[in-house]
Amino acid sequence: MKIIKNIFYLTFPLITGTIIGIITSKYIDYNTLIKPPLSPPSIIFPIIWTILYILMGISYFLYKKNSYTSKQEIIIYYTQLFVNLLWSIIFFVLKLKFFAIIWILLLDILIYILITLFKQKYKPSAYLLIPYQIWCLFATYLTIGIYLLN
Repeated sequence: MKIIKNIFYLTFPLITGTIIGIITSKYIDYNTLIKPPLSPPSIIFPIIWTILYILMGISYFLYKKNSYTSKQEIIIYYTQLFVNLLWSIIFFVLKLKFFAIIWILLLDILIYILITLFKQKYKPSAYLLIPYQIWCLFATYLTIGIYLLN
């Protein structure tokens, strides 16, 4: 049973991210949008998100394995993942670009809180989330830029 839990912790972000990617793929209009400077080509996004979801899974797995996890940390972890997954639906499917800005700012805050909590008990898990935080801050810039330009 422990092996199944460990596999779940490692793969849950990647599996859920893949499912959302499949659901939203037919709605993604990124290539037709006016984008701000430094906007990457669309092919970059699935590559980056795959890496980030893998890092997120490893981070949480190591955290669960090496420290006592409180309800607060579990809630923040799954809440930020939920907020992350819904952003694509809000932005691409529902086309609520202004709301997507508010939503991604919430995600930025939740990731920061998660990193802070993880750092208190198991620093390697926190450090594995830093690329995720950086990418989401960049995604915030893109979201704001796309909203303003379109």
